[in-house]
Amino acid sequence: MKCRVCGRKAAVEVRRQGQAFCPEHYLEWFEHQVERAIRRHRMLRKSDRVLVAVSGGKDSIALWEVLRRLGYATTGLHLQLGIGGYSQRALEATRRYAGERGLPLIVVDLREAYRLSIPELAELTRRRTCSVCGLTKRYVINRVAVEEGFDAVATGHNLDDEASVLLGNVLHWQTDALVRQGPVLPAKEKLAKRVKPLYLLTEREILAYTLLRRLPYQHEECPFSVGAKSLLYKEALNRIEAQSPGTKQAFLEQYLKRIEPVLQAGLPAGEVALKACERCGYPTTGEVCAFCKTWDQAYRWARKKRILPGESVFAPEPALRFAPERPN
Repeated sequence: MKCRVCGRKAAVEVRRQGQAFCPEHYLEWFEHQVERAIRRHRMLRKSDRVLVAVSGGKDSIALWEVLRRLGYATTGLHLQLGIGGYSQRALEATRRYAGERGLPLIVVDLREAYRLSIPELAELTRRRTCSVCGLTKRYVINRVAVEEGFDAVATGHNLDDEASVLLGNVLHWQTDALVRQGPVLPAKEKLAKRVKPLYLLTEREILAYTLLRRLPYQHEECPFSVGAKSLLYKEALNRIEAQSPGTKQAFLEQYLKRIEPVLQAGLPAGEVALKACERCGYPTTGEVCAFCKTWDQAYRWARKKRILPGESVFAPEPALRFAPERPN
């Protein structure tokens, strides 16, 4: 294979587009794809303060790197989930990346903030770890963005993620989730704008970018992800993609172009009515938000099992300030 730009020996093939690139021109192509996605959907302005949700994995680290190179004012946010050595190594990779580039990084340790780790939360509530983890991450990331005045939250969701979520939502006809499938979720009262600049790039393409840029990242998958339905959907889509390159991109883009507008137009009054949670004041569809309900339940069981003192009461306000670490 030869690079489509310069004719030299190619290092990376992008099968879904029938193209291949040498290292230099692959990096240019990749960053152009992100820049084009941002412009196409009006995700960000150069004047925006962007909070990058950074797990320490390849996707979020690559996203932070591209946004930095494109000239955006970024701050990283890493949540310490308390999943043993896995979480510690993720934090080390994130701190190394931020430190080598002099970028501000906010670290929120959930045990320090709310007195329980994600594995403890899952065990106490008897819910799947991925479920309570996703719920907690979405809430805390949004809270940091709102309280610290960021203009947008950028996440590292990629094409494989988005296509598998879309497949799962279609299989179960989760219309409330389908209308939120897009690469941009606009800001609302106490809900920060959320953007997905990597939504049309695959995991393989992101890995190639990360390796060529020699970026530090957490190589391990979360130990609790084994058996997740999303992995089954990804495997099914990968088998189709192998026979018909470009299927995942067409599946997602055609949904966004043809189906999402129809769903949006068909919703009563255009959207679900939101109200302020009685506990924390953040948006919810009920009286109390799912985050407060879940953590309240965990505290009740933690008191009964004497994991927490008998007088412990869950407070939605985290017991810490969101001060960024600034490398020397």
